[in-house]
Amino acid sequence: MSTGTADGEMSPRIEVTETAADEALSLLEGEGLDTDEAGLRLFVQQGGCAGLSYGMRFDDEPEPDDTIYEHHDLRVFVDPSSLNYVEGSVLDFEGGLQGAGFHVENPNVVSECGCGESFRT
Repeated sequence: MSTGTADGEMSPRIEVTETAADEALSLLEGEGLDTDEAGLRLFVQQGGCAGLSYGMRFDDEPEPDDTIYEHHDLRVFVDPSSLNYVEGSVLDFEGGLQGAGFHVENPNVVSECGCGESFRT
């Protein structure tokens, strides 16, 4: 397991905005999870019209081969195969008339489907 921090322990490959961290921490606490151990898992899976899509869920603890990023007290777990697709990304939370949700700003994306739910690198 490797760890990246905003403090420079290792160059962060995943950034998290303060807004996204606050929202995720609030949801984690609402689920009764210990925010010192639990975290948000960011992963990439096959699917969507462009071929790949993002997935997120809360996990009680990281897997042994995960890379762990900590930003604004939020722990983010990324498995090795997903890291290849999301390296350099920023996780944000957006609210608005179209609905609120987490959004991944990924510099590796070369195209997205029309609805924005899937991507290709």
